[in-house]
Amino acid sequence: MGRAGLSVLERIDVVTLFPDWFDCFHQLGLTGRAVEDGRVSLNCFNPREFATGVHKSVDDRPYGGGPGMVMRPEPLARAIEAARGNDADVTVGYLSPQGKPLTQSVLADLATRRRLVIVCGRYEGVDERVLDELIDEEWSVGDFVLSGGEPAAAVMIDALVRLLPGVLGHELSAEQDSFSHGLLDCPHYTRPAEWRGRHVPEVLTSGDHARVERWRHAQALLRTRDRRPDLFAAYRLTDEDRKALAEFLQNGQDKR
Repeated sequence: MGRAGLSVLERIDVVTLFPDWFDCFHQLGLTGRAVEDGRVSLNCFNPREFATGVHKSVDDRPYGGGPGMVMRPEPLARAIEAARGNDADVTVGYLSPQGKPLTQSVLADLATRRRLVIVCGRYEGVDERVLDELIDEEWSVGDFVLSGGEPAAAVMIDALVRLLPGVLGHELSAEQDSFSHGLLDCPHYTRPAEWRGRHVPEVLTSGDHARVERWRHAQALLRTRDRRPDLFAAYRLTDEDRKALAEFLQNGQDKR
């Protein structure tokens, strides 16, 4: 169980024609360590292994004509059902341009589901009957089209795993990421204090932790206002927000 009694994602299954896409998640970076440490299980199910016939065909021409091919329902359905098994506590999702945008808040919710099955489409799409019968939710990584669901699934898995308890080096790292509270992240600096004539803002070397936090929050507000006005318009400014912005701008520290 996670914080405040919430469940924590334990297992991710990917239904994909290209399982090699996900080998790196067992070997590299945060996801590799999370899998190795047993914090999350990651498995792939290939519809081609559930296809029949000599050629193990998983696609066919679309009814009604038109370009491209469509994933056949039976091999895909069998792969999804094998991934889901007899477990009722699992969410099956399909990655598609028509899906719900995968915002940070949506991902935070998905990270509290015990099991996820992520279905990657290919070709012109999948037979709609599979979506009607076996898919609980549809998700999208953006308003653009990819050659398949694998790149989107990779993005999704990385974003999910870093939200799991103990995966990041500092428990507050995920909470302070961009979008976690409706704002972009503040700027970050490290050594050396002077690089190519550019200096780290004095406030960050002052040792005044309260002042540093005010500066970071004001920077997040300003960066969101300037770079993502859509997010800023949706963000509800508090009195503390307005005070931090006013103090920051009055002191002429608007260096982003």
